[in-house]
Amino acid sequence: MKNLLSLFVLCGSVLGALAFITNLSSHSVNPTVKLSPGQMIQEGSLVSIEYALTDETGKVIESNKDKEPLTYIHGAGQIVPGLEKALTGLKVGDEKTVTVKPEEGYGAANPELVQELPKENFPPNALKVDTMLMMKTSQGQALPMRVKEIKEKTVVVDLNNPLAGKTLTFDVKVTDIKTAERK
Repeated sequence: MKNLLSLFVLCGSVLGALAFITNLSSHSVNPTVKLSPGQMIQEGSLVSIEYALTDETGKVIESNKDKEPLTYIHGAGQIVPGLEKALTGLKVGDEKTVTVKPEEGYGAANPELVQELPKENFPPNALKVDTMLMMKTSQGQALPMRVKEIKEKTVVVDLNNPLAGKTLTFDVKVTDIKTAERK
């Protein structure tokens, strides 16, 4: 789950950066973007953070401390809204503990996303409670799901984000802020 979450954030950061640079390039035939040190986090800043994410019980869900920082574009929706709002205005070196309620995080768990599927659709090694699997939608989009229960002829899966419905606490340290400027 940790790697999957990191992969989603990393993919979002890369796509956001490409969209941002593409948007800048539409205004100029030969665009040059210069990244310079930013004073504080504001919309459009390229921000790097070190963080530890814990649940309501204090259990560490994910941490990048002593690893590569998480880099995202502030205001692009690449991190949960509650965390993004709380980081606005911080400077390099600032540390903050942010508690994010479900409605500002991954949302409430949706009971309609708990589905019962035929057991024969699953490989035998996937028939374990809490196994994370990927399924493809009819549009070809990969969608993570968690095995919630195994019955005689069916498997109950949960398509909610594993962090949906949870109050999350982020211990964050801002490690870098860059501002993009067109030359």
